[in-house]
Amino acid sequence: MAGRKKAGTIAHTPVEELTEKAARAELERLAAEIARHDAAYYQSDAPVISDAEYDALRRRNDAIEARFPSLVLDDSPSRRIGAAPAEGFGKVRHRVPMLSLGNAFSDDDVTEFEARVRRFLALKPEDALAITAEPKIDGLSISIRYEKGRLVEAATRGDGTEGENVTQNVRTIREIPHALKGRDVPDTIDVRGEIYLGHADFAALNAAQAAVGGKVFANPRNAAAGSLRQLDSRITASRPLRFFAYAWGEASVLPADTQHGMVAAFARWGLPVNPLMEVCDGPAALLDYFRRMGDRRSSLGYDIDGVVYKVDRLDYQERLGFVSRSPRWAIAHKFPAEQATTVLNAIEIQVGRTGALTPVAKLEPVTVGGVVVSNATLHNEDEIARKDIRVGDTVIVQRAGDVIPQVVRVVEDRRPAWAVPFEFPHVCPVCGSHAVREADDETGEADVVRRCTGGLVCPAQAKERLKHFVSRDAFDIEGLGAERIEQFFDDGRIRRPADIFKLEASDRQSPTPLAGQKGFGAKSVEKLFAAIEARRRITLDRFIYALGIRHVGETTAKDLARALGTIGAFRTAVEAASAGGPDSEAYEDLDNIDGIGTAVVDALVAFYSEPHNVEALDELLKEVTVEPFVPVAVTASPVMGKTVVFTGTLTAMSRPEAKAQAERLGAKVAGSVSKKTDYVVAGADAGSKLVKARELGVSVLSEEEWQALIGGG
Repeated sequence: MAGRKKAGTIAHTPVEELTEKAARAELERLAAEIARHDAAYYQSDAPVISDAEYDALRRRNDAIEARFPSLVLDDSPSRRIGAAPAEGFGKVRHRVPMLSLGNAFSDDDVTEFEARVRRFLALKPEDALAITAEPKIDGLSISIRYEKGRLVEAATRGDGTEGENVTQNVRTIREIPHALKGRDVPDTIDVRGEIYLGHADFAALNAAQAAVGGKVFANPRNAAAGSLRQLDSRITASRPLRFFAYAWGEASVLPADTQHGMVAAFARWGLPVNPLMEVCDGPAALLDYFRRMGDRRSSLGYDIDGVVYKVDRLDYQERLGFVSRSPRWAIAHKFPAEQATTVLNAIEIQVGRTGALTPVAKLEPVTVGGVVVSNATLHNEDEIARKDIRVGDTVIVQRAGDVIPQVVRVVEDRRPAWAVPFEFPHVCPVCGSHAVREADDETGEADVVRRCTGGLVCPAQAKERLKHFVSRDAFDIEGLGAERIEQFFDDGRIRRPADIFKLEASDRQSPTPLAGQKGFGAKSVEKLFAAIEARRRITLDRFIYALGIRHVGETTAKDLARALGTIGAFRTAVEAASAGGPDSEAYEDLDNIDGIGTAVVDALVAFYSEPHNVEALDELLKEVTVEPFVPVAVTASPVMGKTVVFTGTLTAMSRPEAKAQAERLGAKVAGSVSKKTDYVVAGADAGSKLVKARELGVSVLSEEEWQALIGGG
């Protein structure tokens, strides 16, 4: 009913009706869920829900962030990319991060993408804006480095910052040249593209695998990923992998000033490129291309799951830049989802590190779009009640591409007579503590998530916190995954983070050393200890994220690290805010950090108010060295390290472009003015921020003075 909400319906409340409290809870749930799905997709090549479910989660997340900008940085999935490299390969750090793309799902999304680019660049209606369109290949992303025209290194995308070193395997792929040809080949260039299997080759590979009793792959993408990740490159060489080049990372020089010109250069150099790429003018042309690709999809001979659009001019791409997770100048237009029918056998409750109880649907395995799926998240008890999902129900599940399934609806006329409404537990299934839904003090509205109140008494929470601590964006300790954490916790070997770094010493004194346990040999134990030792040094942003403080996700941790610089400054700032309370200057200083709102500050204060957390932190800092945060890819400038606030209407460029430019120059862009603001850049019709700047004596610059200060950007 319009204008009315009941407690317990937050996950399905229209975004425009969400309160800030509800939005914060929803973003936390979305962040945790999307992170699990990213790991399943990128690291394990074993997705458990569909593209449709995954894309719907991201769509809702983006919509909430757009309405509540101050919450965007609270563990935002929009800032996150992929998952960590698998064990068995060396790691390669990408010199230019390999980012994923934002998604479009409708004609309106594509039209808005083009309009958004025009707004950012402050283009007039009559200004031309060429955009390339190309099929979105459903394969495995790869970066191939050429120096003096010769292939020297190849790496998977991994988490976007580090990937797996698969150089020897890539050398076996016939379509990828070992040497580039042409006079305009740069001294160094990272060529990026997609490794894939054609339909005919996939069928032949599976037939051959079946004939010898080997693994039969679910779909071409999984087959390509599995083939490329063989530790024995001779196996990779026997697989008919193929490649399309379509992008680049670091390059000493570029031979063209457009996207289509760069792809033409790739072709000249001997790299395979997709001949179906076109340059389009306007949303109508882009949508026409999308429909034509949809019609041709089944006859292409390889899998595509949509179309990719990219702004053609490279100077425009440079100006547009990136958000944390994806470029502003490109977007993927996804094809609609595929569906199948199956039976829901059980609903299991999982307990996360913050105590959140998450229901998981255990499905009768079913093939959807070429992938066998058997699990789907049900989000929370409201989702179950809204769809009236019961154990024993026949349900419609859908997926698109290769990510994870969603229960769309129940087939009610096939419901068994014995099926009863699911009763969500009000006690933790692990420790038996009460599980409650916190209520907003002002509105009385129930939180969307039910949480275990057991805290550190709950083994599930303690284990999940340790798993988070060693995860890819935190300490990233190879060989110490979820199963090992479970095992070591149950054995009493690891209970707190510092215990990880004492493991080797305690193992030497243990009457039951690891080398004598099932699944451990001397070599594997030695390898594990070496991996732990290699992580005794960590950057401040990763360290803060590893602590697992509620509302402090990867991006928020980076914002805190960027603003505070060192672990000492971080501790001093948070301890002062904890001692001073919400009315203190220290609290306000944290709140004024761009991207840090009261929810984050309250979570930091709550963390430091618990003596056992401080004790665990002190113990950990005796074992590890936290390195100061050093911003990457920032141009030295007169405003590096300065805090800048933009207000009013700018004329030389749009506000988003001005903010992006300032960040590239190393400035900190804030949303509010405080006495620690260095500059307020005031355009036309500047309001309260300008007034406050003058009251505080903050330096106020016109747009022209700002441009003169930074030397034109």
